[in-house]
Amino acid sequence: MAGSKMSLLLAVVLVLSVLLTGATHAGPEMDPYKILGVTRSASQAEIKKVYKRLAKEWHPDKNKNPGAEDMFIKITKSYEILSNEDKRANYDRYGQTDDTQPYSSGRYGHRHDSFYFDESFFNFPFNSKTHRDFADSKYTLHFNQYINDVVPDSYKRPYLIKITSDWCFSCIHIEPVWKEVVQEMETLGVGIGVVDVGYERRLANHLGAHRTPSILGVINGKVTFFHYAVAKEHLRQFVEDLLPQRLVERVTDKNDLQFLNSWHELNKPHVLLFDQVPVVPLLYKLTAFAYKDYLQFGYVDQGLSETANLQKQFNINTYAPTMLVFKENIDKPADIIQAKGMKKQIIDEFMSNNKFLLAPRLVNQKLFDELCPVKQFHRRRKYCVLLMTRDEETFSFGNQAFLSFASANTKEVVRFAYVYQRLQQPLCDILMQNKDSAQSPPQVVILERRNAAGKALFKPVTAWNGSEEDKQRLLDELERLQKDPSILIHDAMLPELNNEFASMFVIRWIYASYDYLSEVIDDILHNNWREMMPLLSLIFSALFILFGTVVIQAFSDSSEDKQTKPKAKDGTKAENGSPGSGASSRPPKKNFVEVTELTDITYMSNLVKLRPGHMNIVLVLTDASKNILLSKFAKEVYSFTGSLTLHFSFLNIDKHSEWMNTLLEYAQDAMQIDADEDDGGDHKMDYTGYVLALNGHKKYLCLFKPVYTGEDLEGKSSEDEGATTGGRSRSSSRDDHPPRKSNRSRSISTLQIHHKLDRLGLWMERLMEGTLPRYYIPSWPGLDKITPCK
Repeated sequence: MAGSKMSLLLAVVLVLSVLLTGATHAGPEMDPYKILGVTRSASQAEIKKVYKRLAKEWHPDKNKNPGAEDMFIKITKSYEILSNEDKRANYDRYGQTDDTQPYSSGRYGHRHDSFYFDESFFNFPFNSKTHRDFADSKYTLHFNQYINDVVPDSYKRPYLIKITSDWCFSCIHIEPVWKEVVQEMETLGVGIGVVDVGYERRLANHLGAHRTPSILGVINGKVTFFHYAVAKEHLRQFVEDLLPQRLVERVTDKNDLQFLNSWHELNKPHVLLFDQVPVVPLLYKLTAFAYKDYLQFGYVDQGLSETANLQKQFNINTYAPTMLVFKENIDKPADIIQAKGMKKQIIDEFMSNNKFLLAPRLVNQKLFDELCPVKQFHRRRKYCVLLMTRDEETFSFGNQAFLSFASANTKEVVRFAYVYQRLQQPLCDILMQNKDSAQSPPQVVILERRNAAGKALFKPVTAWNGSEEDKQRLLDELERLQKDPSILIHDAMLPELNNEFASMFVIRWIYASYDYLSEVIDDILHNNWREMMPLLSLIFSALFILFGTVVIQAFSDSSEDKQTKPKAKDGTKAENGSPGSGASSRPPKKNFVEVTELTDITYMSNLVKLRPGHMNIVLVLTDASKNILLSKFAKEVYSFTGSLTLHFSFLNIDKHSEWMNTLLEYAQDAMQIDADEDDGGDHKMDYTGYVLALNGHKKYLCLFKPVYTGEDLEGKSSEDEGATTGGRSRSSSRDDHPPRKSNRSRSISTLQIHHKLDRLGLWMERLMEGTLPRYYIPSWPGLDKITPCK
């Protein structure tokens, strides 16, 4: 008995546990309204806006929260329910979604290659051929077909292209959704294509598709990738987002007149669609894109109270979509179509029959070619009745009369158009046979184009002012033309028409740039970072190289500055200092001054054949003063050694006095100075401490001469060749103070020699500035003059 009770108790516990488990899995479904955070009365526009914001916020590529992927799937499923009116109504009535299983991360599975799959991904229909045949039949694209057909056609309709390959398991999974989307999009006019990577690798690389499966859109020749979960609503939204944003204008009672009256400015008929849905239908947007060059499109939401007057004015049926076309008369539609289920073929035919105004203005060559096509054979003759008028207000009556005549005499073989003489003067000059057509009165001609090169037959009919006589005369000519086409007696080569809308290109370019930037930002936000790694690697590599170059340059400059500073300090240790010793166009490259001796061996290379623009700075010294003067010379010129055009040498006057005398004889101005300084004495000139700047190519020299009194131990010198106390001061000092063989006299003599070059730095600065006097010579002394004395 106890055993039976125990078994009964275990059975009850087992049943309860099964029921509880079932209750856990069959719990109430999550509310899509709560997930999206909208009310049950929210419009489709509000739901769409909230979904886009939440999708960007919770996209796994952007949000690194561990639960971001599950939340993103819930948001996607919620939008899929609420964006479909049938699914939304089913949920509102019964509180259930399409599938009875609740939301959970296990139900909607994992992310793979930017697409989201459920657990049925692992049930591959390997033995089913329907999945492969669908993609391989009529939608397969080849490279030439894409370039020659798809790209040009993408300027009239968008294309949805799938990238697939053999043994692509993910491709098999998305096939049912893809097939359903293709059936719907194709009926709306969207182009479809399939690229097999295994057979069309070139096309896949051209499109930038490097993995399978991938879905992309092509519009206006531009490729955009799809980055969301493969669901019907997402693909539909993707196609809608491909289209430009300003295709269809919202029209209400407040802006209806402004919209319809713009026909004259835009030179296009205007189309109004009346419908109950708040969102512009995708079929209408696709139609607007296909005929954007010919028609202007507007949409009227019949559910708004702001459109009640429009519906009443045109007697619109609220139970079926209605499409009206307005041309020159904005009070009465030129054509109307009304159907509960409008098909693309019906809409295309309706648009093709109303592409032009009754009497449009010829604003470019493309419009001229379509209105007045070239004659191909006799039964398809097309005649153009062209009014050449002016755009002033005084001609508005005649222009309006021409329009009324065109609306009353519409025929298949006759097209009416007009041009403004001011804007299309070359054409008017030929047809009016007048060199100054811009000031001519309006005139009507009938013409027939014969070939694409511009040949046309025409006949001037009448000067046009809009009177009844003008209308009757034109009507008679048209009747005669139908019986006898030979009345067109004049022929001419017509020029190409000016594009009057060329100025609008800048505005279109701005809009296109804005759309392109938006797509680029969207791609960056939603793209897989693995795809962007090559681009990011390239950018960071370039930045690293640039940064490294700047750092290395900065360190090398600082090290050179440190090496330069000690030398600059050494140059200023003299008692009087050298204020110009630190000035140089370039910092010195070496820690020493390279000074060579000017001899018969170095004479040619260091002077006679010196390169143009280069100068040799030559210090004149003796054997006794060599060490002292070279040390001082090196300190004074060190800061100038960075110049690549300066060379430094010294000349021993004990060996080459004859060359020095010959050089100064050639330089008459310099000798004149020396002669003035020599007051007739017969003593020999002392050139110790002189510095010569020799330009071997242009054959001139600049001269530095030291000046020292002998009593002033601080020393004085001058770089000015016109100084007045040169050798005389030195000789007089020797007469007044005879040399003494003592330590004091030797130290004074050494100090005097040392101070001879005190102001050489200032002289070098003036040399670099080009402000020193130049003494030109006819030629440099010969080699025999530089040969040392025996």
